[in-house]
Amino acid sequence: MKDYVVRAASKNGEVRAFAATTRNTVETAREHHNTSPVMTAALGRLLTAGSMMGYMLQGDDVLTLQIRGDGPAVGLTVTAKANGDVKGYAIEPQVMLHARETDHKLDVGGAIGKGNLQVIKDMGLKEPYVGNSPLRTGEIGDDLTYYFAVSEQIPSSVGLGVLMSHDNTVREAGGFIVQIMPGCSDETITVIENNLKNVTSVTDLLKEGKTPEDIINIVLNGLDPEIYEQLPTQFNCDCSVSKVSKVLISTGEKEMQSMIDDGETIEVKCQFCNKAYHFTVDELKVLLASAKQKGKINE
Repeated sequence: MKDYVVRAASKNGEVRAFAATTRNTVETAREHHNTSPVMTAALGRLLTAGSMMGYMLQGDDVLTLQIRGDGPAVGLTVTAKANGDVKGYAIEPQVMLHARETDHKLDVGGAIGKGNLQVIKDMGLKEPYVGNSPLRTGEIGDDLTYYFAVSEQIPSSVGLGVLMSHDNTVREAGGFIVQIMPGCSDETITVIENNLKNVTSVTDLLKEGKTPEDIINIVLNGLDPEIYEQLPTQFNCDCSVSKVSKVLISTGEKEMQSMIDDGETIEVKCQFCNKAYHFTVDELKVLLASAKQKGKINE
């Protein structure tokens, strides 16, 4: 089954919601980065959040979710577009931790630790919107819930989950975002709160085989939920020779000349998908000469 996001709302318009199934997206990321189980869960949760938050954007807007913590994972970065494309990477993809003693689940919070969540929205303006909030638990869903409340002033609940198979591939992945709209009645808020109390974890819902539509009906139960559309999502990296060339140019003339002087073909890997790009000495010379001629390189 293909990954997708559903966009929905309560019939009275007081609550909007998104839910996603992202098993293929997360498994693709695991394959690209050879992540350990706990890092697959961490990156998978953030990718799932990105797949839903991307559909809050418009046109060519780009969203970046960046987590930096003091745990062994160090950090995660995910970018998302308004067409459902997401990509991401972990700074330390092979972190190994014991499961939590309390519930025997993957210790994503322990891998991330304390730190900061940054949300960057590039909407084509001179400066992007940048929102920050401290990590509450490192479990990512809780941290995004807190971010929406303090940085965007939107009361929200974010649930994210990744279920691993015994062979450490991704069995299921998905999540939901529920948001209270301005002017929402106390009665509707109470209904949502009671519904969310009945959701023990997204992982449990995934184990039961719940679809995004099922999840919407659970979290908006009693509010006559209306599902507007089913939208595709996928791991898709748009790296290219041109983009990697720009990265090389950004290192500056001195650094590029040093690469040329070494006399060896260099390899540059895309952080998001690990694809390798190779540049011969002659190609580096042409790239440097062109950048100098166009005045696009600094010393």
